[in-house]
Amino acid sequence: MDFLRPASWPEALAAKAEHPTAVPLAGGTDVMVEINFDHRRPAHLLDLTRIDDLYAWEVGETSVRLGASVPYTRIMESLREELPGLALAAHTVASPQIRNRGGVGGNLGTASPAGDAHPALLAAGAEVEAESVRGTRLIPIDAFYTGVKRNALAPDELIRAVHVKKADGPQQYSKVGTRNAMVIAVCAFGLALHPATRTVRTGIGSAAPTPVRARVAEEFLGAALDEGGFWDNGKVITPSVVKEFASLCAGACNPIDDVRGTAGYRRHAVGVLARRTLTWTWESYRDTRRSEGAA
Repeated sequence: MDFLRPASWPEALAAKAEHPTAVPLAGGTDVMVEINFDHRRPAHLLDLTRIDDLYAWEVGETSVRLGASVPYTRIMESLREELPGLALAAHTVASPQIRNRGGVGGNLGTASPAGDAHPALLAAGAEVEAESVRGTRLIPIDAFYTGVKRNALAPDELIRAVHVKKADGPQQYSKVGTRNAMVIAVCAFGLALHPATRTVRTGIGSAAPTPVRARVAEEFLGAALDEGGFWDNGKVITPSVVKEFASLCAGACNPIDDVRGTAGYRRHAVGVLARRTLTWTWESYRDTRRSEGAA
């Protein structure tokens, strides 16, 4: 196994172009586990830890450009207001040591359906900035996951950053596991309300071959909020709407039975998470409405 250690981003792209099968190594929290258990033995490892640009972020007017290697700890500490859903997801990632090393780029590169960041990125509406010696492109998060642990990157591309829309409304994230962290999710759910466009986005993890959105549930809830005038009056959502939303989210799953849980349990749990996160986000929205009214 050869170890490639570029000192700059152009060097990294050149190395990836020369060795398309080289496995990027940033936090190493997924790759090193696979290597240590002899599940993977790549011919080349591409160490990206000396590329400072990957650890930087920029807060723009409407979105955050998050370097691929920005540690989860930094997201929790510095971007909680702009990216609340992703910050909540970061809290559930493994241990403090791994949160200090791992970043969203590694989660995306691995593309595991159980990756903690995926539901939050789907709900927020993110784009993946992929680059090669041929140029740069932005891949919508909805088109990024192509199969079990597969993504839309070309063999010579690396993830440089993730562009995530700043929250324009409440966001929530929750996952089921035997404990709050240091555990692979049995299932996970992210929800974001977008009052500016009067839309809702979801993200489901570990309950299908890839991270997915519950699109039918989103359309149902968006229509129900509009038709009932809830965006304007800020009233409590009727229980029948909450129940149907949860049912549609559970129906969007295509889970498997494994050592962490059965398919039936995962479906049920996603419905419970959908109901809870909708209740939490809507209460936050109502609180904001009341504060604005009082002001």
